[in-house]
Amino acid sequence: MALARWGFLYTAAGADPERDITVVDTGSCRTVVVGMERPDQGIEAARRLVEQHDVQLIELCGGFGPVWTTHILEATGHKIPVGAVAYGPESVDGVHEIFS
Repeated sequence: MALARWGFLYTAAGADPERDITVVDTGSCRTVVVGMERPDQGIEAARRLVEQHDVQLIELCGGFGPVWTTHILEATGHKIPVGAVAYGPESVDGVHEIFS
């Protein structure tokens, strides 16, 4: 089976998961990108991705981390893979500067 539908959740100041939804459809793959201000909003956004968009997997931006990855896996009933963006040690200082 090829990847044809997936979701990406990200956090950004002022983002609203009810409003900030972008769909990129190449004809072969459909990506639904959802922005939110807080990681806890990702639980409902992930449920909607599974129920309304039939995504095959969800990726989480670095603002979520392993705890929220677990919460979102549980919220989606482990029906699909959920992964989180991670940064290597060479990027830690730069990421810390951005999010501090």
